[in-house]
Amino acid sequence: MIRIFTDSAEARRTVLRRRLFEDVTVAPPVQASLDRMFGAGTTPAQAVERIIGDVRSEGDQALLRYSREIEGVVLADLVVSRAEIDAAYVELDPALIEALRLAAGEIEHFHRKQQRQSWVDWNQEGALGQIVVPLQRIGVYAPGGTAPLPSSLLMAAIPARVAGVDEIVVCSPPQRATGQISPLVLVAADIAGVQTIYKLGGAQAIAAMAYGTATVRPVDKIVGPGNIFVVLAKRAVYGVVDIEALPGPTETLVIADEAADPRLAAADLLAQAEHDTLASAILLTSSQQLAEAVQAEVGRQIEELSRADIAAQALAGQGGIVVVPTIEAAIKLANEYAPEHLCLLVQDPWRYVGLVRNAGGIFLGERSFEVLGDYVAGPSHIMPTGGTARYASPVNVDDFRKIISLVALNDRALARVGPAAARLAAAEGLTAHEAAVQQRLAPDGDS
Repeated sequence: MIRIFTDSAEARRTVLRRRLFEDVTVAPPVQASLDRMFGAGTTPAQAVERIIGDVRSEGDQALLRYSREIEGVVLADLVVSRAEIDAAYVELDPALIEALRLAAGEIEHFHRKQQRQSWVDWNQEGALGQIVVPLQRIGVYAPGGTAPLPSSLLMAAIPARVAGVDEIVVCSPPQRATGQISPLVLVAADIAGVQTIYKLGGAQAIAAMAYGTATVRPVDKIVGPGNIFVVLAKRAVYGVVDIEALPGPTETLVIADEAADPRLAAADLLAQAEHDTLASAILLTSSQQLAEAVQAEVGRQIEELSRADIAAQALAGQGGIVVVPTIEAAIKLANEYAPEHLCLLVQDPWRYVGLVRNAGGIFLGERSFEVLGDYVAGPSHIMPTGGTARYASPVNVDDFRKIISLVALNDRALARVGPAAARLAAAEGLTAHEAAVQQRLAPDGDS
């Protein structure tokens, strides 16, 4: 079920080796659909390019056509009405609505701590500074499918609202059976303060938010996870709009010592593995005994899961238990792997926090497990995947703000720094740049 590695070098070559998302092979039914719609041998990237081109040229007509052909839904209107949102509240258990509200409150409370202010430094040479302003309009992609993710919507929209974004819109695919977006997604969007919800999924939703149509106004930035077509579409429109990342399959790396509870370590691995057949769930431990106990627990607990088949495929494909000499060695491997989630199920986890360089989030101890981070801890669970935690951060308030530099220098500053600017311009062969400086340095009437 889940393999144990005792050789770190072998683990690096196998379970800890990264795969590019472009290398992912789509399932045969998906490829058959691509062949039918776009021609034999069409790749996901080629299909996305075609969809984006059609949305740009045909607008709403392309959106309605692809909703019918891909989602299997005939839509009369792309925009969710207030009545549909109100009906969603009626469909949901009140306790579930309260859980969404609790999660939203915790996310907002956490992100309100992250406030960056504009600043201006006045001195005898004038002023320099930065103006921090929110983006005007952002789009959130909220996956639908077999497992709608209202939590991801909250994790994107609420930091944007805290940042002061003027308008937040959501695209989410309607369900084939009902032609409506999941009630969970609708209620989460309303709680998060979203202004407009569109019944759109896939690459066509990304194209609509990037380029705009008669119905969908273009946005400044698109955030949120999705399938391979959504990721490829986000990559294609980057530059026209900003994106937060190219999210890959989710991943957890658990580090545990001999004192860890094997039941809890196994539960954390399975909680990750049930997301997707491409999810990664890896345990690094300094204890052979714990490795074997966790392996046995995984085999026992997986039988009780509703998504056991998905979890089993994920563990067989990307899961593993690696036995290492020390916890410090495990931290070193973790920094090389740069996981989305790093869970420290060890005695005195604070001892190791300072050694961690690369992780989307660190979860300390058996009571601060990743599932709490998925829903209610506060930080956004939209975190860097695929090793991008080496340089990227979780979605946060700064994702929805930009900085405008402020320059207000006077003659005193010009006299001090102007000659250097002129010399640098001349060295680069930019004589107009040099002249723009010299004309200000020269006495009136001189050149």
